[in-house]
Amino acid sequence: MLYTIIILAIIVCVLLVLIILIQNPKGGGLSSGFSGSNNIMGVQRTGDFLEKGTWVLAVSLMVLALMVNVVVPRGGVVDQEMNDIQNQINKPAAPVAAPSGLSLPTDSTKK
Repeated sequence: MLYTIIILAIIVCVLLVLIILIQNPKGGGLSSGFSGSNNIMGVQRTGDFLEKGTWVLAVSLMVLALMVNVVVPRGGVVDQEMNDIQNQINKPAAPVAAPSGLSLPTDSTKK
């Protein structure tokens, strides 16, 4: 189920990119102030279809993202290896005794 939703989300993303790239920019940025009145209205018929398609794909992508969040399994299953690691972390360390056969070096600067 999870992989199906992820594949659908990838397909929706690709379609959303394509439909956005097809659209004609209506703002024009800085060049809109210097051009004539030839781009005031733009293309209306295909613009409406592409705009609605963009909204539908964007909303479907959001729904798919929420569905992935719901479908993903949370940490309910505890792995035995993770249990062992946690037990090793929580176990106090045993004190280590110094070897008895060694003597500390003497200070040769004292007279």
